[in-house]
Amino acid sequence: MTVLAGTGSTALAEDRGQPAHLVFCDVDETLIDRKSMFDFLRFRLVRRHGDAGEERYERIAGELRERAARGARREDVNRAYYRAYAGESVAETAALGREWFSLASADPGFFIASTAAELARHRAAGAEIALVSGSFAPCLDPLAEHIGARHVLCSAPVVREGRYTGELTEPVIGEGKRAAALRLLAGYPGVDPRDCYAYGDHPSDEQHRHDSS
Repeated sequence: MTVLAGTGSTALAEDRGQPAHLVFCDVDETLIDRKSMFDFLRFRLVRRHGDAGEERYERIAGELRERAARGARREDVNRAYYRAYAGESVAETAALGREWFSLASADPGFFIASTAAELARHRAAGAEIALVSGSFAPCLDPLAEHIGARHVLCSAPVVREGRYTGELTEPVIGEGKRAAALRLLAGYPGVDPRDCYAYGDHPSDEQHRHDSS
């Protein structure tokens, strides 16, 4: 699986052949029925701190919603979210992400059935799937493995000595989604962007679809 984040480099397709087409799929409320970043943040904090973790989650989520209500850019809200991970172990967060996915995906309504069916249809036709999200690898990697997505285009928090710094280089939101999709397409010179598909639930996803096709 290729992971292309804000600072990632495109893996060329030369060694594995060209797919029939690429499919770019948003995740939150497009493929799954929830916002993975908030759902995972609550899971992580409650798992570690119990009731105090729930209180901390409500405070952080409230601050992020307030930013959005004041008109902050979605990219800036995305950056603010990752400040909650400053000092956290990357390895421990990844393990918690797999635990979160195992429990969350057991909910029959976790996957949006119509989208999952479309992705399965594309894969059967020889396509490669790319998940495109402002979320991050701990949430997205197990999801990608489950549905057979070849690529994950996501926000990548800065890491030093195995821990998140709380900073983010390039949110994969809005223009960041377009840039990530174009980087991936550049590695498939034999794939016509007009043959590709995109699925999303937000106007910024629609912009990404038009600009990359």
